[in-house]
Amino acid sequence: MSHEENHRSNRVGWLRAAVLGANDGIVSTSSLIIGVTAASADQHNILLAGLAGLVAGAMSMAAGEYVSVSSQLDTIKADLAIEKQALEQDYEDEIDELAQIYEQRGLDPHLARQVAEKLMDHDALGAHARDEIGLSDTHSANPLQAAMFSATTFTIGATLPLLVAWIVPLPYLITMVAVFSLLFLATLGAIAARAGGASMVVGAIRVTFWGALAMLLTAIVGQIFGVVA
Repeated sequence: MSHEENHRSNRVGWLRAAVLGANDGIVSTSSLIIGVTAASADQHNILLAGLAGLVAGAMSMAAGEYVSVSSQLDTIKADLAIEKQALEQDYEDEIDELAQIYEQRGLDPHLARQVAEKLMDHDALGAHARDEIGLSDTHSANPLQAAMFSATTFTIGATLPLLVAWIVPLPYLITMVAVFSLLFLATLGAIAARAGGASMVVGAIRVTFWGALAMLLTAIVGQIFGVVA
């Protein structure tokens, strides 16, 4: 009888990028629409500002994720190069170093030494990458995948409040965009929490609170500058 556990940590890379993109798309676009509306703009200019925010935001998310993940991978490669050089120059010392790590985790010295030797015989660099540096293929992200997920989900998220602004009459625009955007955020937070195995209620409250705060602040700024103008 086989037993297989369904772990969720392998979703960390794409889930983080996807949630960040969708959340930012909803929050930034709805806040932009509310702020411009509060500044007494007409509906055409409101939609134009929202659309411009969607395009700029999607490209910014894609570029930011790509650069961020690429920089992370560059650091990992540099650490692995240092470890590879250490293995070539001081192989025995590296065995001792790995054995000490296993001793700290509860193995007796003799067994820790045996485990270190066996693992290094199989894959010395991989053993040190996992247990000394803390690297894991499970948690590594792909730059293109992260950029794609962020840009796509940002666009989807930004489209939602933009559609509301297009359909709803101007006098009700701020209220309806805020209400629907908060509902979108709560749903997103719950779905993301569910996918990650966390509390759906906590996930929904977390993103809704910060989204509401962002909308409130941009509405205040828009009102101030609208009155000044």
